[in-house]
Amino acid sequence: MSVAPKRPKGPPLNAMRAFEAAARNVSFVAAAEELNVTPGAISQHIKALEGWAGTPLFRRNAQGVELTPEGQSLVPVFSAAFDQMADAARALRDLKPNADFHIAALPAVAQLWLPKRLRRIRKEFPEINFSVTAMETPPSLSREMFDLSIFFAVPDGSSNQIALAQDVIAPVCAPTLLDRAHCSNGFREIPILHDQTWNDDWFTWSRNVGFDLQIDASGPQFSLYSLAVEEAKASAGLLMGHLCLIEDALESKTLLLAHSRSCQTGRSLVVSLPSKTRQRPETGHVVALLSN
Repeated sequence: MSVAPKRPKGPPLNAMRAFEAAARNVSFVAAAEELNVTPGAISQHIKALEGWAGTPLFRRNAQGVELTPEGQSLVPVFSAAFDQMADAARALRDLKPNADFHIAALPAVAQLWLPKRLRRIRKEFPEINFSVTAMETPPSLSREMFDLSIFFAVPDGSSNQIALAQDVIAPVCAPTLLDRAHCSNGFREIPILHDQTWNDDWFTWSRNVGFDLQIDASGPQFSLYSLAVEEAKASAGLLMGHLCLIEDALESKTLLLAHSRSCQTGRSLVVSLPSKTRQRPETGHVVALLSN
């Protein structure tokens, strides 16, 4: 008669993944967003892992969480392990001929800047499916199955970042509002449109160009910049234009500059890439097409 003794079990993989993401971000909320679960689920996974280990891995306080010395000691080995798992997943994906190419982008970039460039890319690579995921914060390219991401950021000078354009802003409006904008004292007589992602745009611009701005902060609010752009085109009011995003509207003159002075925000539109060993053979060509 064969003997089949019970083998000791390790902790659940999902709990270990939750710990690694929470430890790397030092935040249950950020880990939850990355893993597409709730912060409560992350907390439960961590509790289960702490119960299995018999020791606290995080200290919880009113300001958030921090790693205990025991938790901190695990970070290098957990990070290396999940880096290797990500590499294994990519290797498995790349066994498929012409595997899908995944791009993560800020919603405004995905909606306003990327489409015409993506048409060129698809023309060059008709055999590959290019998928775009719009998200508010950049993903971890070392963990998630994205081949590149496009967000506004301050370039860090690394070889895995390519700055495509500086983020230059200036007020814009529909042609029907241009005369009123030029005659208005401090834009007092024209509705001001506000984008919730860049809610400090108007103050950044006015401070940098020395403009005596008198606006109503309670004006129309938009959670998507592309919606604010469409409302500006429809003569709903003045919008602070991110010029690299609205280049088509400026070229077609559906939006016009409402003031002669612009300013830089200090950010750039940046393509971020995974490490060289994790890049696809066609990645360099795709980036070159995005840059044109």
